[in-house]
Amino acid sequence: MIMQDAFTFEESAWERTLQALKEGDTLSAAEFLAVLEGESEEALEEAFAELNEKRIILDTRSLPDLSGKSEAALRLRREKELVKEGRLLQDLEESDPLKLYLQEIAQTPAAGEVEVLAKQAAAGSESARSMLMNASLSRVVELAQELAGRGVLLMDLIQEASLGLWECILSWQGQGSFEDYRDFYIGQSLRKTVTLQARQAGVGQHLRQAMEDYRAMDEALLVELGRNATPEEIADRLHITAEEGAALAGMMEVVAAYDRTRPQEEERPASREDDMAVEDTAYFQARQRIAELLTLLSPQEAKLLSLRFGLEGGMPLDPVKAGNALGLTPEEVVAMEAAALNKLRNQEKGSNDYE
Repeated sequence: MIMQDAFTFEESAWERTLQALKEGDTLSAAEFLAVLEGESEEALEEAFAELNEKRIILDTRSLPDLSGKSEAALRLRREKELVKEGRLLQDLEESDPLKLYLQEIAQTPAAGEVEVLAKQAAAGSESARSMLMNASLSRVVELAQELAGRGVLLMDLIQEASLGLWECILSWQGQGSFEDYRDFYIGQSLRKTVTLQARQAGVGQHLRQAMEDYRAMDEALLVELGRNATPEEIADRLHITAEEGAALAGMMEVVAAYDRTRPQEEERPASREDDMAVEDTAYFQARQRIAELLTLLSPQEAKLLSLRFGLEGGMPLDPVKAGNALGLTPEEVVAMEAAALNKLRNQEKGSNDYE
């Protein structure tokens, strides 16, 4: 008989950082990126999983504006304006993939009481899961629109949040309010997508540099003034607002505490038990199901979805990077992706009809 006391489990630095946060707390996404700058993709995913487990909400409002002058940036600004004015469906072109998708969702027939379907899904009903998925897509769109213009196209936000919704449905245990559980998972998937886009844009690295600048100015003013400078004086010399300076100072304390714990950690090779634990997760099951569905597509369509959703072990790629890998324009990527997803939805619908 193996005694549990024979094993000790060392907490990661990120887990120790989370000890100060309680369930339901909010964490600045900018602080999150600054803390994890330079960490591996595996560590990043582990951190996201920890946030979900403790139901800690990422606050993406702390992320800087990533808009520029590219075609994608112009589209982001237009989407934000149309959402704000409530004219998304009216003003998008008839052939726009986003408009076609929104029209399709709007035509989805009512699927019954969500909480009832959720209990049936928790009991193992595949048809109830499919109906619950369709019934919740309008909520995905509603929550996605709250982040319109935040660095990720709405179609991408909706698709990433749909994966989060499916994971939520698979992991739901039938206790409490499904709608609350669903909204948290959808919202967290959206916030994760925006945060990852900011990471790819170098926000974490930029924040680390800004903190170094703040520290250097603090030291320079100590010599110049013969006393500790106030946060306002440091911010003024750096040509930033007092609020921005205070945010940097706060992040510096968190990052410094986290960095002190990192040398204490030792990597260990993954065991078969670790692999089995991953395979038992709802997220893994959802990805497995998606991989099965990809066999129904053409090789190019399957490759495109694999790149877009990170199904081959890498990070999800935006339409520009996916297009570069496949020799397609971003517009062609969006159109092909919408068509492929529509094909998969129709296949799933046809399969469920025979259950």
